[in-house]
Amino acid sequence: MRWRLALIAVVLLAGCGREPDAQRIRATITAMQAALEARDPRGFMRHVSGDFAGNDGQVDRDALHNLLRADVLRNESVGVTLGPIDVDVQGNRASVHVTATVTGGAGGWLPERASIYSITSGWKREGADWRCDNASWEEKL
Repeated sequence: MRWRLALIAVVLLAGCGREPDAQRIRATITAMQAALEARDPRGFMRHVSGDFAGNDGQVDRDALHNLLRADVLRNESVGVTLGPIDVDVQGNRASVHVTATVTGGAGGWLPERASIYSITSGWKREGADWRCDNASWEEKL
């Protein structure tokens, strides 16, 4: 009986190996989405590199944080719906493309505002974590 438990434990541990990088990046983006919906810009920013540059250098890390805080203050509720997250990993760098629908409003059943963005971002490995170090976004609707 004891050897069966040991065998099951070994099989389970073998299956719990390190997640592939693309899957880890997708999980990080999902955590960023959840932070925005929880109205937690600081939680979102945990996944943004200190040397972040957005929209061709027009937005640095502090400016991005301020934009997120302003959106949270302006909207009682924030919703983020992501399309498929396309990840291309090349060593310690990755590029990601996703379409995001962002909604906001006073918390009623229907949002008062909505926009669709096409987002392309660059990611780099920082220790064991992946952090976004650049992004460009374009409003599509």
